[in-house]
Amino acid sequence: MKSAAELDRMLDNIHHRSYPAYKDLRGEYQFSGYVLGIDHVQGDPFAAPSRLSIYVGRAQAGFAPEMYEEAHRRIALSDFLLRKFAGTLNAYSLKAQGSGKSGLICVSRCGQEVLERTACEIENGNLTVRLEVGFPANGRTINAPELKKILFDYLPEMVKKSLYYKNLRADEVKKVLELSDDQQAVRNILKEKELVAFVANGSVLPRCSGVSQKPMNDAVPFVSPETMEIELVLPHRGKVKGMGIPAGITLIVGGGYHGKSTLLKALEQGVYNHIAGDGRELVIMEDTAVKIRAEDGRAVSHVNISPFISDLPNRKNTVDFSTEDASGSTSQAANVVEALRAGAQTLLIDEDTCATNFMVRDDLMQQVVSPDAEPITPFVLQARAMYEKHGISVVLVAGSSGAYFPIADRVLQMENYRTFDITARVRECIKGLPKPDGAAGRVSVDVVFGAGTKPMVKVRLIEKKHDDIKVKLHGKNSFSIGKTDVELGYVEQLLDIEQTATLSYCLKTLVEQMENRPQNLEQLVEKLWQQLQTKGLKSFFTGSYIPVSLAAVRKQEIYACVNRYRGIL
Repeated sequence: MKSAAELDRMLDNIHHRSYPAYKDLRGEYQFSGYVLGIDHVQGDPFAAPSRLSIYVGRAQAGFAPEMYEEAHRRIALSDFLLRKFAGTLNAYSLKAQGSGKSGLICVSRCGQEVLERTACEIENGNLTVRLEVGFPANGRTINAPELKKILFDYLPEMVKKSLYYKNLRADEVKKVLELSDDQQAVRNILKEKELVAFVANGSVLPRCSGVSQKPMNDAVPFVSPETMEIELVLPHRGKVKGMGIPAGITLIVGGGYHGKSTLLKALEQGVYNHIAGDGRELVIMEDTAVKIRAEDGRAVSHVNISPFISDLPNRKNTVDFSTEDASGSTSQAANVVEALRAGAQTLLIDEDTCATNFMVRDDLMQQVVSPDAEPITPFVLQARAMYEKHGISVVLVAGSSGAYFPIADRVLQMENYRTFDITARVRECIKGLPKPDGAAGRVSVDVVFGAGTKPMVKVRLIEKKHDDIKVKLHGKNSFSIGKTDVELGYVEQLLDIEQTATLSYCLKTLVEQMENRPQNLEQLVEKLWQQLQTKGLKSFFTGSYIPVSLAAVRKQEIYACVNRYRGIL
């Protein structure tokens, strides 16, 4: 490791040289209180910025072990420090002068959710922050004095203000950790009490706008119906009341624009913790829940959709179903089965984004079109058996059809963003009406959960560059692997572009293993998931250099990504 003084001399030596001479700076340098890593140097001032890392040892960082020993606390503290570091950027980014991206300083932009990220990691009290810096140039000539400003003036101040515990407000750090403890406590209570979700009274569910996840001003705070109100005792907040949604089938009904989808959206994003001030801090969903919808045109690879669709007129195999262009009903069937195979215990469904013929068939339609001539077994005929036999809960927003009333365990009505339990009234209304008779004569949903239902699969050969598969991010909703695009726009619980980056490397890892011989895809995904759980996100890369910022994903999103890849044979 070199010293900061050596870096200073090296910068003097390359001043006014051509831009590629910056590459000589790669390495680690000891500064006062931290180590600066220059991990990757951009090719020219107009290319993607150079990647740097800041390593602060445990003694210098000064965080007590109880602040990071538990996983939920470590993630919350890392998120807090990353936000603190990012908050110092405005005073320094682009203050150094030059052409192209000269002087740019940037780090991951965190949203409202708390995610584990490679941008800020804590290991045994040692802290690493990764950032990007545009190395200054005049044209394509090195401007070393401007880079000195960044490395010797700006970064030391940023580190001092945000990464040393002694310089932070202790009460602010304490509140972050205590919120994390309370959120984890709610998740533990959900399992103990057989609940799928909890929504605290006073939560603010509506968001500011379609492009902002910040809470809406003057929104109606959530209040639980009395019949579903429970009281939790949390480690720091003490007694907290709110709505507990038990396992089973729950319907959310009501008129248009009264808050049905808003509640469901809060639940689907409740698989992640949220920061203080978000309004949904104590909106907690059990963390395997998956949002299900129709997805016309998606690719499907080797999914057994026969419990929902069988005996297609073109004799297409629905036990091992693959297509490049799924219909609304086949795509939704595939989404359900994929979620269940990935371990989802709760399905979240909004009628507005569903294929109607997948969800229901009314009595008149069944009289007109004989069940023998209909290949689709509606979800309403399978949902009850899924819960009773396999413990799969459903939270469903219904606005136009009452077909699910007879199988529902409880019914919530939204009115002007207020929630009412109308289960008793609904049961009076349907008294004497026949219940759906299940999926008699159809394929049992049991086959989804059976062993050995996933075939061996292989992928098409992919063009490589320098014996490596190239992945390219196209934004939050898609990436390419080789020349094949993977579309994730309808994977609605994917919230951050860095999660998409993680999925691209997950798929790359899996594809590399499936190139040479057929593999059991579920076993590969499970092995990859265990790798992420034990070794972390950076295990995708050898050495200390991480070429792209990554954020944690769930196993459910890995399955969703893989099954949308069009290169699987």
